[in-house]
Amino acid sequence: MKTLMVAHNFESRIGGIEIVAARLAREMAQRNLDVCLLASNLSSPPRESEVGHRVVAVSAVDFLDRWAGITWPVPTYRAAVDIWREVRHADVLLLHDTLYPFCIFAFLSAKFIGRPVLVIQHVGVKKFANPIFHWIMEFANRIVARSILARADRVVFGSDIPAAYFGGVRFPAPPFVIYPGVDTDVFTPPSPERKAAARRRFGLEAQRPSALFVGRFVKHKGLDTLARMARLRPDILWAFAGQGNLDPGAWGLPNVLAFSDLRGPSLALLYQASDVFVMPSSTGESFALSIQEALACGLPVVCSAHIVDADKKRAPFLSSVPLDEAKPEATAAAFCTAVDQALEDEAQGTHSASERFQFISNHYSWKACADQYYEIMLSLSDYYLQRKASRAGLLLNNAKARRSKIDVS
Repeated sequence: MKTLMVAHNFESRIGGIEIVAARLAREMAQRNLDVCLLASNLSSPPRESEVGHRVVAVSAVDFLDRWAGITWPVPTYRAAVDIWREVRHADVLLLHDTLYPFCIFAFLSAKFIGRPVLVIQHVGVKKFANPIFHWIMEFANRIVARSILARADRVVFGSDIPAAYFGGVRFPAPPFVIYPGVDTDVFTPPSPERKAAARRRFGLEAQRPSALFVGRFVKHKGLDTLARMARLRPDILWAFAGQGNLDPGAWGLPNVLAFSDLRGPSLALLYQASDVFVMPSSTGESFALSIQEALACGLPVVCSAHIVDADKKRAPFLSSVPLDEAKPEATAAAFCTAVDQALEDEAQGTHSASERFQFISNHYSWKACADQYYEIMLSLSDYYLQRKASRAGLLLNNAKARRSKIDVS
């Protein structure tokens, strides 16, 4: 079965959707599907020999990323031709989200050609600081996203948050909620010796608590709150791993370290070197895969209260803080208090690193996640083949009927 997966960027961009798209493509290829992952060439594509499936990087432009921290690559004319060609040769399409131009054009092509489509909706609505951007996304969700979700052959939500947001859509079939998995061979709790070595590698002082953020360096991920926290608490080392239009290293704070090229094992080592994970994202954070990775590495997690709604199973392992964007200083102080409490609870053994790791292993297996997607895609392929056979039979019957009329006359 030829499966075309479409995302806006490759994993090298270091984002939650990109990581899920890349891992899912590898998992499907390991299940003997003929997989092609298509994304923009604004991010470096992986080597096909390393990932085990075909990779297509098509040309795009992105005017918003550097200026506003909003990644929205737009395919060029040449890219549109390439997408059309790949859709024609596919048996099943899997699209990562609905508002990226790459996915929109692939969806329209599939509907015109007659290919079944599975949509993974990772995001509901993001709360942008700029009210114009927020209104535009709300409008686009109403007009574009809901239309695509209502016409896709199958829909999967990446967490409970987008599932609730799009709950009023009339889906052609009941949607699924499938949480992304975590590579628990890579993201694991460290031994004391490994933790000490990791802290030396990243320049984290042995006797000084360290807080970690992993994600896009953009406003809606809570970078403003984290900057205030770093200023309020110079006694804590604040480590940042990610990329974006905001640079924590430019804040001029001696207790801030920023890393932009960590992924996989090197990123896991930074988790293992840290003492607490902090995620003060604004409303709209859909799941935060980095929270799963942090828990898998045994870290206590402090996050915005609304993130708990993405999957209530995680609630016992999360310290949540209400986010009041009208009172940024008070919000930063509340997060600092929660960080102190998390470090104190960790010292008292409220939850052990092994408990967190076991929780992630039990509930967020990549194998179980990929098996669900595999079954959905197989059912879509069967449906497509049955539809083709039915259409061919109907055409044959019509041809026989016309021939009979000619013979009678």
